[in-house]
Amino acid sequence: MNPGRQAHLDQLGVGLLLACTLFWGFQQVLIKATLPEIAPVFQAAVRFAGATALLLLWCRWRGIALGQRDGSLKAGLLAGALFALEFACLYTGLQFTSVARLTIFLYTAPFWVALLLPVWVHTERLRIHQWLGMALAFAAVALALQDRAGEALGEQHWLGDILALTAGLGWGLTTVTIRSSRLTEVSAEKLLLYQIGLSTVCLPLLSLGLGESWSVHWSGFALSSLLLQTVVGAFASYLTWMWMLSRYPATKMSAFSFLTPIFALVLGAVWLKEAVSVTLVICLALVLMGIALVNQRPRAPAR
Repeated sequence: MNPGRQAHLDQLGVGLLLACTLFWGFQQVLIKATLPEIAPVFQAAVRFAGATALLLLWCRWRGIALGQRDGSLKAGLLAGALFALEFACLYTGLQFTSVARLTIFLYTAPFWVALLLPVWVHTERLRIHQWLGMALAFAAVALALQDRAGEALGEQHWLGDILALTAGLGWGLTTVTIRSSRLTEVSAEKLLLYQIGLSTVCLPLLSLGLGESWSVHWSGFALSSLLLQTVVGAFASYLTWMWMLSRYPATKMSAFSFLTPIFALVLGAVWLKEAVSVTLVICLALVLMGIALVNQRPRAPAR
């Protein structure tokens, strides 16, 4: 056993988890608030280019090798492409829908994992409580699509919903790719490099293909937003999470992930003055209950 590993979350662990989940919820609000100045896919491209540079400097400083052959290249490229798809859809979707609606559709990712992972990892199979969790998620999505509050967002709010669902699918497929391949054996830094590095290559090309403006005449707010998204969001928070996974129980950490969509919904309402209907609150509750059921592990048999 790792001598530095903790059996329970201490004050440091709880504090770091709260900081990460708060920022991840805030990040979606920050992205949407920056869209009037910086085009969505270009915004994502700049973010991941900066994060890739920081990661390479970090690995050089720590002496972490990234170029060794370990049979993970094909899976790593696939995971990186799916990661890029997720964030291209997330950033673009925020042009058409609210943070609250996007959060509900984005967090369908765990259900894609539960549904698709057994196809490649035969030791994984859906149990009754997981099917119930899937049903709750389906009900949440169906209810959110029927919420008439979306019409106030404009005629294209449905496009934002579709992009958010696609982002959730991309996130889920990225997880499936990692868990069903040799990527589970590579270092956290190399796994992160596959994802943000390929995004750095793909997203600028997509941005150009969409005809986005690459103006760099940014306000102080837009520059601060990009710095926060890059340094804190795509670099520091991910490395912090990976460090915590090596120190604390993953099951206890995962419970805190439920805070991210709650923070996103609240901050979207407070900062962006987005309307949050009762229906959306119910949908979010259904999604969170569904995630809890899908991620629930069976109890070990008594000995």
